[in-house]
Amino acid sequence: MPVPAAPWRPDPGAAALRHMRVWTYLLAIEQSGSIRQAAERLNIAPSALQRRLRDVELDLGFALFERSPAGMRPTSAGEIFLGWVHRLCTDLERARQQMAALRGLRRGHVRVAASQAVASDFLPRQIAAFQARYPMISFACPLVDHSGATERLMDGSADLVLAFGLVPRPEIMPLLSIGQRLCAVMAAGHPLAARPRLRLRDCAAHPLALPTQDFGARRIVEAWAARSAVPLQMVLESNSFELLRHYVRDTSAVTFQIEIGALPEGGAGLVAVPVDDQDLAHGPLVLAQLRGRALPVAAAAFAEHLARALDARRTTPMLGAEEAPPTPPPSAA
Repeated sequence: MPVPAAPWRPDPGAAALRHMRVWTYLLAIEQSGSIRQAAERLNIAPSALQRRLRDVELDLGFALFERSPAGMRPTSAGEIFLGWVHRLCTDLERARQQMAALRGLRRGHVRVAASQAVASDFLPRQIAAFQARYPMISFACPLVDHSGATERLMDGSADLVLAFGLVPRPEIMPLLSIGQRLCAVMAAGHPLAARPRLRLRDCAAHPLALPTQDFGARRIVEAWAARSAVPLQMVLESNSFELLRHYVRDTSAVTFQIEIGALPEGGAGLVAVPVDDQDLAHGPLVLAQLRGRALPVAAAAFAEHLARALDARRTTPMLGAEEAPPTPPPSAA
C-alpha cells in the first residue's frame, strides 16, 4: 500500500543518496524481519530505527516492508529498492578495495621486459603517462627478444613482458595480444617510399639492413625468402633498430620493423610502408605475466594501463597508412 506522499518530495535517486547512512539499517530490518531485533543488533533505539525507515518510505513514496504478527518482510517495491541497495553496497565495497589498493601506488617499482619495437616511442610514452598520475612509481625496462622475455618472467626478474612474437608456453599468461604487421622502413627519397604498400619481393630488389636473427622482423623476412626462394642482399646486420634506422636514412637500403615501432617520434627523413598481407608478414605483440603469480599492486595497475593503451591502437591506423592494420584478429586473454 502506498504511503501518502509529502507535499514536496525530492527525486528518489537524490533522496536515496541522502540516506546512505541508513542502508545498513534497512538491510538489518530485512535480515531480522523485526524492527526491535534490528535495533538491538544496531544498538539504537527501535523508535529511532522506525523514524529512519519512515523517512526513506516518505521520500520514495512506497512502503518498503509489510508489517504482520509474523514479522516484517519486503513489499514488491521494497524488494526492488533493497535489491538496488545490495548492488550499491557491493559496488561501494569494490570501490573501497580499489581505493585501498591505490595506497600501494604511492610508492612501487615495476619491471617490464620489452621488445625494442616498443622501446623507442610507445613504452616510454606510457611510462611517462603513468608516472604523471603516480610519480613515486619507478621502472626497470630491459630490452629483450622473445626468448629473453620468457626467461625474465620465468626467473622472476620481470613482472610483465611486452614482446613481439612471444612463443606460447603454459607458464606464460597473455593479458592482451594485438596483431602487428611488418613495415618496410627507408629514406623518404627512396624509390619505394611513395607506394601505399609493398610486397617483400619489391624490397628484396634493394640492399637490406636487417635486425639479427633473434628478432621477429628478421624471422618473418627470412621465412618469406625461404618460401619464395629469393636471395636477400643483406648489407648490414645489427641488434639496434636505432642504428638500422639511421643507416637506411642515409643509404638506399631498406630495413623492417613492426608498425608500433616503425616510425618513432624524431624519425624525420624516414618513411614506413606496410608490407602487403599476401606475404604473411605479421605477428602478435603480447603483453603477458607469469601464470599463477599475483602481481604487485603497481605492476597490476600498469598492466591495466598498458592494456588500455594497446587496445586503443586496434582501431588507430598507422601513420602514413591508408587503412587500419589488417593483421590477424587480435585476441584478449
